[in-house]
Amino acid sequence: MLVMPWPYLTLLSAGYVLALTYGQITAQASIAIILLLLTGFAARQQHARYVRYLGHAIFILLALTLALHWWPGFQNARMIDQERFTENAVPFSMYLNLDKPLIGFWLLLVCPWIIGRHSFMQAIKAGALTLSLTALVTLGGASLLGIVEWSPKWPPQAWLWINNNLLLVTLVEEALFRGYIQGGLSRRFQHLHYGEHLALLIASLLFGLAHWGAGWEWVLLATLAGVGYGLAYRFGGLAAAISTHFGLNLLHFGLFSYPMMAT
Repeated sequence: MLVMPWPYLTLLSAGYVLALTYGQITAQASIAIILLLLTGFAARQQHARYVRYLGHAIFILLALTLALHWWPGFQNARMIDQERFTENAVPFSMYLNLDKPLIGFWLLLVCPWIIGRHSFMQAIKAGALTLSLTALVTLGGASLLGIVEWSPKWPPQAWLWINNNLLLVTLVEEALFRGYIQGGLSRRFQHLHYGEHLALLIASLLFGLAHWGAGWEWVLLATLAGVGYGLAYRFGGLAAAISTHFGLNLLHFGLFSYPMMAT
């Protein structure tokens, strides 16, 4: 029997409460929540395979609309508005999103297997190693491509950024891309000798494509980062993937041009 992932749900709940403090939800948003409940019920039907498949298919469509903020009714508060952290960086805005965290809630409640079974020490070792390698490859690559440069800083909004990035961005994205997609594909491909490698590659490519709007450079860097997060997940579980992802984001935010250099 799978144990409910209470530590992750607690973190996600804290992030959602933080977002609710600054925003509001309309009746239109409640439709998305009801649909998520129905798809969760369908996805948990162990003896009705096609109902389970339908539940997952509808969830993927809902997750896409929520992640891209297409579903109406969520009033996401803008907490940082066109702030230029360094003179050579493009202006940065940040919202406390009410829609995206619902994806994480669904995954942790309906698919607790995404957590993985790894010890605390395994998570620490995997996270530390993959963060070091991923930071070297991606931040070094971003510097070589000329989209970031060395720019240490700690602006007044840093703690707000940390809470938002950890609770409402990194945790949700890793639960989706590493836990659900990579973990689910690994289960599906377990009969293949190279199944885990294929699952990691597909999840990394999808993660890279999710950054399409930022340009090909970020697609490439995000794909490489996704490989690092995927290795962290494979050898240390979801906690290692989250710590690697958040650690890289924090290094980028605190030590380099953020989000990127102005052209």
